[in-house]
Amino acid sequence: MDGQRTALINAESGRHYSYRDVDRLADAWHAVLAAQGVQPGDRVAVLAQNRVEFVVLLFACIRRGAVLVPLNWRLASAALARVLDDAEPVLLLGESAFRVLAEEAMQDAAHAGAIRWIDFDHDADAVLRAASAVVCPPCPPRDAEDTTMLLYTSGSTGAPKGVMVPHRQLLWNAFATTMAWQLGADDIGTASTPFFHTGGWHVFTTTLLAQGGAVVIFCGFDASAYVDLLERFGVTVTFGVPTQFAMLREASGWGRPLPRLRWFFSGGAPCPEWIAQEVRGAGYGFREGYGLTECGPNCFATNDATARAQHGTVGWPIPFLEMRLRGEHGALVGADQVGELELRGPQMFSGYFRAPALTGEAFTDDGWLRTGDLASYDASGLYRIRGRRKEMFISGGENVYPGEVEAVLHDCAGVGDVTVLGVPDARWGEVGWALVVRTDPDVDADQLFAWARTRLAGYKVPQVVQFVDALPRLGSGKIDRRLAALLIMRSDG
Repeated sequence: MDGQRTALINAESGRHYSYRDVDRLADAWHAVLAAQGVQPGDRVAVLAQNRVEFVVLLFACIRRGAVLVPLNWRLASAALARVLDDAEPVLLLGESAFRVLAEEAMQDAAHAGAIRWIDFDHDADAVLRAASAVVCPPCPPRDAEDTTMLLYTSGSTGAPKGVMVPHRQLLWNAFATTMAWQLGADDIGTASTPFFHTGGWHVFTTTLLAQGGAVVIFCGFDASAYVDLLERFGVTVTFGVPTQFAMLREASGWGRPLPRLRWFFSGGAPCPEWIAQEVRGAGYGFREGYGLTECGPNCFATNDATARAQHGTVGWPIPFLEMRLRGEHGALVGADQVGELELRGPQMFSGYFRAPALTGEAFTDDGWLRTGDLASYDASGLYRIRGRRKEMFISGGENVYPGEVEAVLHDCAGVGDVTVLGVPDARWGEVGWALVVRTDPDVDADQLFAWARTRLAGYKVPQVVQFVDALPRLGSGKIDRRLAALLIMRSDG
């Protein structure tokens, strides 16, 4: 590879970093880790928004044999303390904006006394100068199963868990993604979702760097500037969550020609059809995907024609990844039936950190990952995600999949966002309760009921519609269903 090729671009400053620059910076930070006493297998945590140093530290940790632990800066200090107690990092690097949060979390963490803090904004120059005099130790031998990073899941259905991402998963995801999505050295992607989630790292960042492509690093998401920056840096592919695309349609410059951009890619949460239509209506390609921290995260591949013709589909299985669907009673199901998606392949995580029991529960006896997500496929093998298995509820003895109901309500004019939960009911066992964000204040519950009744079986139509200003979301963009349930409980008295 030509070391002068651009690897990273700082969106804020416009500075380009070549592959040779990244290599040298990784060596420098490797020396810092060694000078700080970091040993192979130690965890190195980072509390910062997306920045070039973050990516460089991943490669420095790999060279040191250490494990990178990106921390969620949106967490409250008590929740962050629980992550620190679980990961037990020996070093915490961060930016000044999160110094107070870090100090509060370390006060609450039982093992914080062993954590050393390095401030990117105030300490980095000094520690790099000091480490430049250190003879950097050779990189230890690495194995395909060695952990590269520890990613904590967003915890929408339970306590956060540390997902161990081995070299094997990182590399096979890059191979499969670049092959199936036809990505190469001439592509320029974005890292505009937080690095404490797998999407920020493994949708385009590590995949393109494995191919000699370039990645634009966004410190934060500013919709008003995003389109300008896509044009300025010649971005060819970009990833975001649905809420970001909803914000982009209001941005100045939206709809301008972006001749280098091949497509927008949406993931992290189901995408309402009206968002996809507006993106395409503005003249841009648009695709939806599916993945999870434990596998991939890129699990399907599609094309523009299929994505346009069949909204809500995520495509066909990506290379090397096997898929099957298991029904409610454990039997495998076929085409046009809904079942839990199970996965098997080399782009699989190696387990939950220090949680062998949880790891065992995640897999079937014959080694397939239980995703907890419901899906179906048609005769051509085209997949559609139907929602979470644990979100399914039973009304009058019939299974109701909230994802299906939400898709119908999303398509009603005047509806901007919606989620549906099952709530107890004396007569039916459970019934649907819809939380709805309106784009048109004149839309009322009767209109939504009438719309749903023409498109859904009676038992699937929500019994209650509650209008809210916004839906609670996790950092990944997914609905925070626990907080959504609290909204319902408060409303129900």
